[in-house]
Amino acid sequence: MTSLLRTRPATTPAMEAVFDDDTVLHHVLAFEAQLALAEAAEGVIDPADARMIADLCAEIALDPARIADEAALAGTLAIPLVAQLRIALPESAAQAVHRGATSQDVADTVLMLQVRAAEELLRADLAATAAALAALAQRHAATPAIGRTLLQDALPISLGLRFAQWRKGIADAADRLEREVAEGATLQFGGAAGARSGLAGKGEAVASRLARALGLPSSPPWHARRGGIAGIAAALAIVLGALGKMARDVSLLAQNGIGEGREPAISGRGGSSAMAHKRNPTGCQIALSAALRAPGLVAGILAGLPAEQERGLGGWQAEGPVLAELFLIAAGAAAAMAAVAQGLEIDEAALARNLAAAGVGDDIGESGAIVVSLLADQQRD
Repeated sequence: MTSLLRTRPATTPAMEAVFDDDTVLHHVLAFEAQLALAEAAEGVIDPADARMIADLCAEIALDPARIADEAALAGTLAIPLVAQLRIALPESAAQAVHRGATSQDVADTVLMLQVRAAEELLRADLAATAAALAALAQRHAATPAIGRTLLQDALPISLGLRFAQWRKGIADAADRLEREVAEGATLQFGGAAGARSGLAGKGEAVASRLARALGLPSSPPWHARRGGIAGIAAALAIVLGALGKMARDVSLLAQNGIGEGREPAISGRGGSSAMAHKRNPTGCQIALSAALRAPGLVAGILAGLPAEQERGLGGWQAEGPVLAELFLIAAGAAAAMAAVAQGLEIDEAALARNLAAAGVGDDIGESGAIVVSLLADQQRD
């Protein structure tokens, strides 16, 4: 049994792969292999034992279903996995597996490896959306349209100003997420109580080697200091809010009584099971659904910040599934809105008709200059 019918409509296959069982087990085995090699390099364990551990991690075939069942009882994935490794090794090497580490080191480090891969994927779709919106903003920098405040006709603006504002919100949110991931997605390696005990004073050196091997920044242990993860989660929610802002506006522009713009016609998207004449803004629906889910998901992570002493109970264990969910729905929203931005259909006759009906003239003020200012950073997109 899979969960594709639930997850696939809200995300992308590439993001699903970042968080699937095979990827998790790959990262866990990489952690154990590189930990052993780092400890051997620092004289903490025997190099021959480290090589046996690393070779086993490269070769062993693990059953995700079995590991999941055992983890449900053990409370952590690391316990059954390390047990399987130890059973397959000679006694000396078996005792060297996982030396100086704890289950939370594994869980947090694996999650941070996934976070970095997920942010890189998400960044590409956000950049595509921003680039398409920048092109629209430039093309329509002087196209008059009616501005609307409190859902009522207000004063004229340029259509490009609306597009430039969407782009700026999405680009800024993407930058914020990139910064939070760069600062917060670091190696976790502190051992049983976060003091790096049992490593002959080589804990920091081992951590540095392990971090380099896994492609993560090294860091002091952060077992009960969860602000980095909370910052990543909050940044994801802001990304979803920025995408949702664009989606809300596009869906309003697509209403029959306005008709100024609508999503591109894509085969299989936007139809109705009961009304053949309808063309529903399904891309916007994906983004708005994700934006509505985000605050509740982030609240769960924020609630875990008052962690108990050196390792909390229940708080950090809730973070992995929630962070994965946030990245999954963010990927779906970003991909959907990239497609909308790249193919947005604009009805200039409807724009002119609605502006004339408002009876407020056609002076778009300094819209063009503001568009230029809002696009000044577009070279980063």
